[in-house]
Amino acid sequence: MLETTGAQHEAATLEQLASDPYQLPYRPRNPQRYRPQIGLIGCGDITKEHLTAYRGAGYQVTALCDVSVERARKRKTEFYPRARVYRDYRELLRRPEIEVVDVATHTAERAAIIEDALLAGKHVLSQKPFVLDLDVGQRLADLADRQGVKLAVNQNARWAPHFSYLLQASGAGLLGQITAAHFAVHWDHNWVQGSRFEDMKHLVLFDFGIHWFDMLTCLMGQTNPRRVYATVTRSPGQTVRPPLLAQVSVQYEGAQASLVFDADTRFAPLSTTYVTGTGGTFTSQGPSFTAQTVEITTKDGRFRPVLEGRWFPDGFHGTMAELLCAIEQNRPPSISARDNLRSLALCFAAVASAERGVPVEPGSVRQLPE
Repeated sequence: MLETTGAQHEAATLEQLASDPYQLPYRPRNPQRYRPQIGLIGCGDITKEHLTAYRGAGYQVTALCDVSVERARKRKTEFYPRARVYRDYRELLRRPEIEVVDVATHTAERAAIIEDALLAGKHVLSQKPFVLDLDVGQRLADLADRQGVKLAVNQNARWAPHFSYLLQASGAGLLGQITAAHFAVHWDHNWVQGSRFEDMKHLVLFDFGIHWFDMLTCLMGQTNPRRVYATVTRSPGQTVRPPLLAQVSVQYEGAQASLVFDADTRFAPLSTTYVTGTGGTFTSQGPSFTAQTVEITTKDGRFRPVLEGRWFPDGFHGTMAELLCAIEQNRPPSISARDNLRSLALCFAAVASAERGVPVEPGSVRQLPE
């Protein structure tokens, strides 16, 4: 259950704020009957969240693969003792009973693995960020279509309770036409010191920021961004190599948006979201991006729904559940690779703007600038 700040309100106000007259379906939804065998390729730290979610949902993970067999065996012991372990992902792909593959390697190695999985006839859930090149992503999406399989991207923030509620509220028309969206995340990202992430120049805008670029793309629907301007700089107190301070301004026809990342915040961390439109306003805030107080204001009043769950592991449950539902219902997943290219285009443009010092048109930058 997400945190609330009810102690600051009178009892009568609390009753109003705690109610949710909309009952929006923000929780992950499992497929009705489809329970395929799943193979996981890449068993790094984040896959603990993947496997926690899958085990909780009752999904069958029957194969684990990593170049470090020790890592794969560790995940086997922790989560799926009956799973088979592989060092070479091609051996996993040769198992015909495995229908779905979760590719959770680093981005640079991922495209080749995804291509091999699609050619093997597997449905694929790709870790985010999807690709380093939009044209490569387009080619993989086209290949999935030709193979008759689904290719989805693990944009797990869409099922974080506060973000999922926001997307449901917007999709239901409660906010009207979006006119402004502002995200701010103040937290400490120095934990990546000594890891491969420290080698990523635009760690904050790309690897982490893609969640917020994706949320913004979802909110704005078919309204395309006209220009994006971004800056990055180092904090004097940071201990890692990539710049930890970044900000982004996005211009739309009739709307604007901003993203602020203060990734060297040592004290009083805070994450906030403010989205307003012609029909209502959504806000959320909390000491982290998993503990959030949500409030929505429309012509019907001001409401504070008490949401269940947390981003980790619910977000990972949501992405796999959406892929499985899409397979069962024979429809494109809402997190399809083709759809995700729009989020990546916005992200790439922001990174290019930070590099060049000028506004950039999303879509004009095809590869991640480094």
